[in-house]
Amino acid sequence: MANSLKQEVERSFKELISLLSSVKEKNFNSVPFEDSWTAGQLADHLFKSYDAVNVLKGRTEAPGRPYDQNVQGFKEVFLNFETKMKSPDFIIPSNEPIDKERMLRGLRSRTSAIVQIAEEDDLSLLCLDFEFPVNGPLTRFEWISFINFHTIRHNRQLTNIIASLRSQ
Repeated sequence: MANSLKQEVERSFKELISLLSSVKEKNFNSVPFEDSWTAGQLADHLFKSYDAVNVLKGRTEAPGRPYDQNVQGFKEVFLNFETKMKSPDFIIPSNEPIDKERMLRGLRSRTSAIVQIAEEDDLSLLCLDFEFPVNGPLTRFEWISFINFHTIRHNRQLTNIIASLRSQ
């Protein structure tokens, strides 16, 4: 369970860092097309969402339900690339220019912490410090699965942003 999820999330994080690193500094805060975030804003959004590491390290208890109950639903929603989504206010990215190197350092730090949790902590436990909208409290396994699907979704978006920037 944990090893497979750890490998999946590591792969998604590695792709994210690679994609962001490939964006030229001068393009990091450039709007690629109408109604799109910049690469920097996408990175900021993910950075803010990865603050879930604090929830993962917070109070826990045994779930009293399957540890992976919500995973398939998250997968179906977040990996359906036809669906448009609206970000919760607390992870909406800044409209200020984003410093690429500082953002990459922050992302590396948070993603490393998440991978470490996937490797070392009991993923079957329910995290009590934040209730996921609609689903309620999630297990660490569900949180890390959600983070992975969310990252995969935005990696695809970032690939489109990069392609658009290169064609301009």
